Amino acid sequence: MMRAFLVVFVKEIVDNFRDRRSLTVALLMAFMMPALILFLIGFQIERVSDSDDQSVTLPVIGAERAPNLMRYLESRNIEIVEGPADATAAAEAVEAGNRDAVLLIPDDFGAQLADMIPATVELYSDQSNTAGNSEVGRVRDALYGYNQTLATVRLSARGVNPMTLRPLNIDDIDVSTPSGRAAIVLGMMSYILLFALLMGGMSLTIDATAGERERGSLEPLLSLPASRTHLILGKMAATCLFMSLALSLSLISVFVSLKLVPLEQLGMTPNFSLNVVFATFLLLCPFIPTGAAWMTLFALFTKSFKEAQTWLGILVLVPTLPILIVSILTLQPRFEYMFVPVLSQHLILVDMISNEPVNGLHVAVSALSTLAVGAILTWVCVRLYQRESLLG
Repeated sequence: MMRAFLVVFVKEIVDNFRDRRSLTVALLMAFMMPALILFLIGFQIERVSDSDDQSVTLPVIGAERAPNLMRYLESRNIEIVEGPADATAAAEAVEAGNRDAVLLIPDDFGAQLADMIPATVELYSDQSNTAGNSEVGRVRDALYGYNQTLATVRLSARGVNPMTLRPLNIDDIDVSTPSGRAAIVLGMMSYILLFALLMGGMSLTIDATAGERERGSLEPLLSLPASRTHLILGKMAATCLFMSLALSLSLISVFVSLKLVPLEQLGMTPNFSLNVVFATFLLLCPFIPTGAAWMTLFALFTKSFKEAQTWLGILVLVPTLPILIVSILTLQPRFEYMFVPVLSQHLILVDMISNEPVNGLHVAVSALSTLAVGAILTWVCVRLYQRESLLG
């Protein structure tokens, strides 16, 4: 009977390699998706870093009414240029995207300062324009800085210690480590790895179930003198092989991409060495048969390749939902969470990336509980494969 298992196992592998287009797309997605996301993060880091070094061009209406403010802004690397004609033109320029921000100095600005009342300035910006938020933020910070400087000067001129308005001196002490800060960015990496892992075996799962039924090759297969249990287990074992391949490619992609993403500029040092890559593979291995059984279970109910593709395209997202939930609730690793597949792997992986000590009991419970769920799902798949209605 083991021979039947091996024959089906090899057959499904060969058939999947013959379908080069689907295999190439699945493996490319597994390799490119983590790299693409990390490079987008790196691009955003470079963009923010470059914007901090470059000067900001700020159109100002009525710049001559506040010469001291203009000199202060220029000292903060903000270039002052002539603004639109009036407030209406300023709003239109910002709304059209021609300007990220426009500063308007009212006619009574000088009189308000002289009378020691809050002088109003109007800063026009579009908060929905994410591309210009960085420059607008720098202008706003500069205005707040000028406000604080002017208040300090006024108090000093009247013999009042400016520290009177600062009864508390708050030292913000960050005890996080560079690896811990990197986990904030890379915390969703487990979601990407698990999604790529499932996508790596989805095509074979569909082809080995609904695909065979649609082609009419299922009936000759079931007529062979072999146990249906060994047939379905051989198909699932082949799925596990390609899921392992997809996971390996995803991990290699993450490892290589992190070498090129400048997370150090944000004070982050991800703990993702080759040892962590290997440990992550072993950590996620118990989910491979569970994921294969999950996809096979639903594929057995479908009647056509297209129907299976539609359903499994949605169902592969379900096992990754615990990661989305934990990212919102910011849960910490606890013993009871280790009984939940995917959630337990995610929490342990975050600790590994953060370079925190990993609880060996948590790892053992996570692996055993995940394999137990996989065994139950596999048993259900075997039972369903015994149905006489399988052909219809």
